[in-house]
Amino acid sequence: MQNQNWLFAYGSLMWDPGFAPPERVVGTLWGWHRSFCLRSIQYRGTVHQPGLVLGLDAAEGAVCRGVALRVDDHHWPDVIAAVRARELTTEAYREARLPVDLSDGRRVEAITYVMIREHAHYAGGLCAQEQARIIAQAAGWRGPNRDYLFNTASHLAELGLPDPEMDALSDEVRKLCGQPP
Repeated sequence: MQNQNWLFAYGSLMWDPGFAPPERVVGTLWGWHRSFCLRSIQYRGTVHQPGLVLGLDAAEGAVCRGVALRVDDHHWPDVIAAVRARELTTEAYREARLPVDLSDGRRVEAITYVMIREHAHYAGGLCAQEQARIIAQAAGWRGPNRDYLFNTASHLAELGLPDPEMDALSDEVRKLCGQPP
């Protein structure tokens, strides 16, 4: 297993990492799945109208395909500090170093952010209709919650990583917002 500075992105870090990675490779993380399971009270919602953002939620047999981002050694301290400031604001995630299988055959250890199910903002188990209702209505200081969903879904499609559940959720949110699917 290669030990370099890697981050595993499964949501907005895929399309908005906040830095220019010298290497981006599709990767697979075993035992975790991407899920709209975190209530957002800043970025994509407010305290009075929380949104929903993605978290990595543990599940036996689960698989999450995303993007591994390599960071140069000399940029690592600044990049990891910025990513931590962004991802750990509500302390709903914990930082984990996990093995990721890259599409080019390498296996790396990557830092990623996984859900703490005991956190007050954990919202696992919501049905798709409830997720869609929340996402269609919420907005925070980084913009409408629906934009987060649509950007993530479109980037997964661009990467050749189809996610039928996310596509169906996007269609439902568009319908609730009066937009064509």
